[in-house]
Amino acid sequence: MNFRKHKKAESEVSTHSLNDIMFFLMLFFLIASTMATPNVIKLLLPKGNSAAVMTKKEIKLSVTADDEYFIETRKVAYENLKEELKRETKGSTEATVTIRIDKDQKVQKLVDILEMGAELKIKMLIAADKR
Repeated sequence: MNFRKHKKAESEVSTHSLNDIMFFLMLFFLIASTMATPNVIKLLLPKGNSAAVMTKKEIKLSVTADDEYFIETRKVAYENLKEELKRETKGSTEATVTIRIDKDQKVQKLVDILEMGAELKIKMLIAADKR
């Protein structure tokens, strides 16, 4: 009789290089995510509950806390704002201007911009962060 135990072959998967692969993947996604900047102009927007969905041509007008005006990413002086808005919306009947104004700005600035849009007969929206 043979009372010796039979050694069974054990399969083993080497995972030593998996740590390096995971580190490089994490590093790649970290670098890639920092390069993607959807909004270049940093603003703190006021809070709101609803969100409007835009399907037509959208022009972004941003007003910073330091009274700097931007159409898309191009800086515009306040004196030239009306002419620039007119030029941007020329030839488009369905253009909509989204106003991104800093929450620390006075309401009068917003009203002045909305009056410019009313004179030019442009649809205007006010951007707000969800709560």
